[in-house]
Amino acid sequence: MVAVESEFLLDGPQSPRLVLAHGAGAPMDSEFMARMAELLAERGVGVVRFEFPYMRERRESGKKRPPNRQPELLDCWRSVVESLGDCDRLFIGGKSMGGRMASLLIDELADELGVKGLVCLGYPFHPPGKPEKLRTEHLLDLKTRALIVQGTRDSMGKRDEVGGYGLSSAIDVQWLEDGDHDLKPRVRSGFTHDQHLESAADIVSRFVLST
Repeated sequence: MVAVESEFLLDGPQSPRLVLAHGAGAPMDSEFMARMAELLAERGVGVVRFEFPYMRERRESGKKRPPNRQPELLDCWRSVVESLGDCDRLFIGGKSMGGRMASLLIDELADELGVKGLVCLGYPFHPPGKPEKLRTEHLLDLKTRALIVQGTRDSMGKRDEVGGYGLSSAIDVQWLEDGDHDLKPRVRSGFTHDQHLESAADIVSRFVLST
């Protein structure tokens, strides 16, 4: 991991802004996160990237660390949003775990701080190979507008599984054909990873700019 001097990485305009959290295993400047930030900025959506405490420690020490406990991750999310409270059109979300943690707070932050909506890129509906261990209870009655961009063969939530979850009507799930948890399709699908990232950026920007 390279050194990053700022607490945040900023791309694009100041408003509207999407605060984008990383997944469990890769930092805020990973190839996926950097490319999504670039594509969204090109489409008129500002992106703010940050790291949870365990990832900052990993960057400083060079040693892998497991994610912080959920309360610490949620506290980090709250402090980040509070520090960006001067933005009049703020959205929150992230890749995988980062998006899931944002989804646990979105209704609270919408009520208290005026956050406009939620964006999840590859939501971890369940652990790989454990479809019975759902992470969807809070999504059944979510009130704030939300967007999930999901690959159809995501090991943490395939299309045929998600359709039966009874998610809140506030949630729009958009599917990318043959995409995995990183939205990456197989070569034989006829799509490329960058095409899917471009499509994801199109979907996200339309959601943000119209909300």
